[in-house]
Amino acid sequence: MTTKASDGPEPKSRRLSEWDNEGGAGRCGPKESTAGLPPPEIPELTNTELVQLRIRVIALENLVTPLLAGAPERQHGLARSMAEQISPRAGMTPHPLTIQAASHMNELIDRALHYRDAPPA
Repeated sequence: MTTKASDGPEPKSRRLSEWDNEGGAGRCGPKESTAGLPPPEIPELTNTELVQLRIRVIALENLVTPLLAGAPERQHGLARSMAEQISPRAGMTPHPLTIQAASHMNELIDRALHYRDAPPA
């Protein structure tokens, strides 16, 4: 793969900064209200796209596991705190996917701790 002059540090960092804020959305969300607008039409994912998403999720999980295994306890606490943040609050309607996501986050942390304690092969 060849690199172009446009792939230097400035354009790349600019692209990354745009990615971090979703192309203009700040920490408080979009700069303009979308409340009165009709929802955008989002096409259904094809089978190929779904397979690619599954592959990417598996790859990300397998990258995150060793990163968590080598992370200090503080990072584990932060990750568990994030799982708690997305768990349903008292009096709110629980969403099954969010509950599963929070559970899966804790399972990833537990799996990482298993690898931390495992002797090297």
